[in-house]
Amino acid sequence: MNGWIILDKPVGLGSTQAVGAVKRVCREAGLGKVKVGHGGTLDPLACGVLPIALGEATKLCGRMLDASKIYDFTIAFGTETAGLDAEGEVVATSDVRPTLADIEAVLPRFTGAIEQVPPAYSAIKIDGQRAYDRARKGEAVEMKARAVTIHSLRHAGLDPASIAAGVEWTPDPVRGDEGGEGKLESITLTAHVSKGTYIRSLARDIARAVGSVGHVTMLRRTKAGPFALDQAISLDKLNAFGQGAAQSDFILPLEAGLVDIPALDLSPEAAGAIRQGRVWTGVSTHDGLHWARDSEMRPVALVEVSAGTLKIVRGFNL
Repeated sequence: MNGWIILDKPVGLGSTQAVGAVKRVCREAGLGKVKVGHGGTLDPLACGVLPIALGEATKLCGRMLDASKIYDFTIAFGTETAGLDAEGEVVATSDVRPTLADIEAVLPRFTGAIEQVPPAYSAIKIDGQRAYDRARKGEAVEMKARAVTIHSLRHAGLDPASIAAGVEWTPDPVRGDEGGEGKLESITLTAHVSKGTYIRSLARDIARAVGSVGHVTMLRRTKAGPFALDQAISLDKLNAFGQGAAQSDFILPLEAGLVDIPALDLSPEAAGAIRQGRVWTGVSTHDGLHWARDSEMRPVALVEVSAGTLKIVRGFNL
């Protein structure tokens, strides 16, 4: 049991609960005790792609945490809440409603390297305590700005393929945004972000930038590292795995989490040396991180190549 289950996490389920559900299903499937971990926390109020690692794939959870993510999210204008989402008390209100043109004018400010202040209701530790624990006690929590990168940020109706094809976005008159001049009660955006980015903070700051306030009413992760929504399975389908469905229908191989770095084919001698933890020299390939595989295409290790020398970053016991 070494690989990935990509769960389409429903709203209301925490990431730790999702890991627990996978452990339970593995026991029900007769697989015994399996090491399980997740590749990036997803709030209970959020849904979408949650990579869950099994066995040796858990050694890649750190890489998954560092990977970029893509989210769809909806900002509702007019109210800002303590948690910057649909829960929590209202802390600010505004009668201002932006137009689509107003939104598009400020999006470039939030693209590239930016600084953002995380929500007080977050898992960041302050003096040894989670920020959300202190906030829930009514304590004043001072969150420090942190550097993050927004690789891209766009209106969800303006996908790059359509733009390239010359297709114009069709406004929705019901929402009152025809021609970009009508006032918006809400808008859905798509963001490709670096690790450490808080979408709730991004939504708050966009709303303030257009002279209003806002909070997130929908948050859906559509990609985490190399894993996309079309690879994800529902909780119902996960439960079917526990009732005897074929593993191949649910579990992706360990190397599915490595498709974003090049593979390196090893000779039997080199594979043996790497498995023993030894440095191997005389490799003809470019420098950088690779995943090394043996003659049977089994992952052997994550390795760093420098001037033809292989050094192990993380070995796999397969």
